[in-house]
Amino acid sequence: MKKYDYLIIGAGLYGAVIAEQLRKKAKTSLVIEKRGHIGGNVYTEDVEGIQVHKYGAHIFHTNNKSVWNYVNEFAEFNRFTNSPVANYKGELYSLPFNMYTFNKMWGVNTPEEAAEIINRQKTEAGITDPKNLEEQAISLVGTDIYEKLVKGYTEKQWGRPCAELPAFIIKRLPVRYTFDNNYFNAKYQGIPVEGYTELVRKILGDTEVVLNTDYLDEKKTFTGIADKVIYTGPIDRYFDYSLGALKYRSVRFETEILDTPNYQGNAVINYTDSETPYTRIIEHKFFNFGTQPKTVISREYSSEWKVGDEPYYPVNDSENSSLYLKYKELADKEKNVIFGGRLGEYRYYDMDQVIESALLSADRL
Repeated sequence: MKKYDYLIIGAGLYGAVIAEQLRKKAKTSLVIEKRGHIGGNVYTEDVEGIQVHKYGAHIFHTNNKSVWNYVNEFAEFNRFTNSPVANYKGELYSLPFNMYTFNKMWGVNTPEEAAEIINRQKTEAGITDPKNLEEQAISLVGTDIYEKLVKGYTEKQWGRPCAELPAFIIKRLPVRYTFDNNYFNAKYQGIPVEGYTELVRKILGDTEVVLNTDYLDEKKTFTGIADKVIYTGPIDRYFDYSLGALKYRSVRFETEILDTPNYQGNAVINYTDSETPYTRIIEHKFFNFGTQPKTVISREYSSEWKVGDEPYYPVNDSENSSLYLKYKELADKEKNVIFGGRLGEYRYYDMDQVIESALLSADRL
């Protein structure tokens, strides 16, 4: 078989950016992707003229000007600003927590009034050293916001009571005493007009890509084909789960095409009560200000991951973090194999962080 400088496992953002950077340095690479498409979890597909986010909503946001300039070399981005809405038993609240939220919650009109209620609830809770996520959240936003807008959603997302989740999962909760409902508050934000799949396709350029091929199942076939391997899949699967499987949360999507131009009036609505089985509904057309006669929605159901499911969110508690470090020791001993990306490093990455990490890795290579 043809000899390459690098064999890249995974055609997501990390693998694509590495391939593009290596190509600029006159290095050859072959990308192996087990799915039938490029793009990884940012993959979008055209349905009724709407770019549907197949694996959940992906909104590009960053304060890193270099990363923003990089992605704009390959795609035109729109001016989409993420302003989700929370639905609690039919009551609608603005997210992130801001003056619109506080007015709906308590009928207050000034930042001073809102701050007084939140501070009073925090004081009454008397939490000085949060031992779990519930205590951490209440110590940040008080009891009312926690009960209506945090508790139910978080417990559905993680499949565990908030009192059993580690406090560090919520390091902070944005509380804005303004009417700003820009969720990310990032300097640069938007979504590729032609969709993420086209963005990844342009980043890959003329790099050779093989789809529908599981590298680990056919490892012998590719032995010796390249000088080095860049692996972006699950680190525990690379070692055949020899130390045990790392834990993830997975997501299941129910997607519908509806014969109406507007289903919910917003791209993202979170369902924060515990009774609604799904965590949120995405209306894809509104990511790109669509005016199509039909619409496409996706309901998202969070679930416990098992081997064979698609891993989404790493469960970075002390047990799994410790297990990952043991796998990393094994990975560091692998000659000519570089582990990268959210699965290879067992960490949650925003898209800009994935790209930044890939750019830095390419520089090191």
